[in-house]
Amino acid sequence: MSSPSKRREMDLMKLMMSDYKVELINDGMQEFYVHFNGPNESPYHGGVWRIRVELPDAYPYRSPSIGFVNKIYHPNVDEMSGSVCLDVINQTWSPMFDLVNVFEVFIPQLLLYPNPSDPLNGEAAALMMRDKPAYEQRVKEVDVELLSVYVLFFTQFNLFCAYLTSTLLLSAYQPEYCEKYAKPEDIGAAPEDKSSDEELSEDEYESLDDEMAGPADP
Repeated sequence: MSSPSKRREMDLMKLMMSDYKVELINDGMQEFYVHFNGPNESPYHGGVWRIRVELPDAYPYRSPSIGFVNKIYHPNVDEMSGSVCLDVINQTWSPMFDLVNVFEVFIPQLLLYPNPSDPLNGEAAALMMRDKPAYEQRVKEVDVELLSVYVLFFTQFNLFCAYLTSTLLLSAYQPEYCEKYAKPEDIGAAPEDKSSDEELSEDEYESLDDEMAGPADP
């Protein structure tokens, strides 16, 4: 039987080798984010969620902690904290399960078949039971809002990167450019007169001394 640490590493590597994007937190193996796409044939299709996963020291004998980072409208997900009400995670977890099961079976099933009788989001549960089409429309509206936030974030990030790059390039090349193309003679202006003794050459010193001494006596 493998140790919990070995099992954690094995399950995480298996998840990373699948189609899921995984971001490690602090380069550790026990906390990470997984990017999850909403399942087909559900109102969540087209949405992308960042899910935080924490593996306890006793994993796989204890279940992982799962939470949605970005907003999702679902009867069994707390809208504020993102915590999930899922029996297989909270109560019936088995060491036979692994992380791939979580993201390929358990969470897709949760989104495909919400359980409004055991809600963490009472508003979503009530709307689903009262008017399912309105509930599904609300889910899609949240997905669109989420997509807009992603687009806005990445647009602003790209603009910032472009500004930063141009600023660095200008700061790197501007002095050389000025020295090469923006000297006084380049615009037809005469260079400034030398005003200090330190700027005079040796020949200029000798010429100045001769002028001050005047013509030699006969």
